Amino acid sequence: MQYKKATRVRHPQAPDWGLGEVLENSANGLVRIFFVGVGEKKLSLKDLDLERVTDTHAAHPILDNLKISDDETLRYRTLAECMQRFIVDYPEGFYGQKFADNERDYKLKAHREMGELLNQDIFQQLISKGKYQEIYNRAMKHISTMNLLHLQEKLALRNGLESSELKQGFAEALYSYLFGDALFEKRFTEFSNFLDGIKAGKWTIITFFSFTMFPDQHMFIKPTITNNAADICGFDIRYRPALNYATYAAVLKFSQVLNEALLDLKPRDMIDVQSFMWCIRPDKITKAPGKTKSKGT
Repeated sequence: MQYKKATRVRHPQAPDWGLGEVLENSANGLVRIFFVGVGEKKLSLKDLDLERVTDTHAAHPILDNLKISDDETLRYRTLAECMQRFIVDYPEGFYGQKFADNERDYKLKAHREMGELLNQDIFQQLISKGKYQEIYNRAMKHISTMNLLHLQEKLALRNGLESSELKQGFAEALYSYLFGDALFEKRFTEFSNFLDGIKAGKWTIITFFSFTMFPDQHMFIKPTITNNAADICGFDIRYRPALNYATYAAVLKFSQVLNEALLDLKPRDMIDVQSFMWCIRPDKITKAPGKTKSKGT
C-alpha cells in the first residue's frame, strides 16, 4: 500500500507511538513517518498496513506545526521525556523551593516591579502630564535592575532614546503596546517598528515589557533558548531574527501547547512555562532510559 506525504497514520502494533505524519511519499516498500510518541521512523511496508487517520482525529499541535531539525543536539524529545528531565532537576516541580530560588522568584520580582513602576493608572497619569522623561527613567530602571537582558541589549535601548522627542515616542508606543485598544497584532507591529527605528529591535526588549507586565498572557523570548526548546519539541515557531508578529504568535501557540502538556505539574503562568523551556535546553536533555533513539530534532 502506498502512503502520500502529510497523511496522518497510527501504527497498529505500536499504539504508544501515537499519531504520525508521513514525511515523504512511500517508495521501494519503505515509508518515513514522524510519530509524536517516538519521533522519526523508517518502516518497511511489507506485511504492514498502517491505520489512516482523518478529520478531527488527525489534528495534533505538534504535527500541525512540525519542524524536524538537522542539528543532532536538538533531536526530538517527547514532551514526556522533557518533563522527566525537568523533574530530575526539580523533583518538587514548579512549587519547590529550588525552582523558586533558581527560576521563578526573580521573574516574579520583575513582574511586581513593573506593576509598581508602570501599571496602567500610573502610566496614564504620567502621559497625561507629559512626563515622558519620567516614563523613560522608570522603564530604564526596570530594565537595569533585571538580569533577563544582556548589557548590550540594555545599552541598545538607552542609546536609541537620547533625545526628548524619542523619549516621548517611546512612552506613547510602549503605552499603546501594553494597554492600547487595538488588536494586539497591530500594537505589537507598531512597537516593533518604533524599536527598529531606534536600532533596538530585539526580541528580548519587546517581549520583556509585555512578559513582566502580563506574565499570565505573554512570553519572554530569548531567541536561542526559545528556538532550542521548540526544536527539541518538534514545533515550528517560524522564527526570524527581525521582529514580526507571525513568530510571536507561533511562540504563544507553542507556549500554550507546553502549558497544556504540563497540566499535571500545574504551571501558574508563562513564568513557569518559560522556565521549563530553559530547563530542557540541549545540554540538559539526556536520552530517557528504555527509549528508542529517534532521528530529527
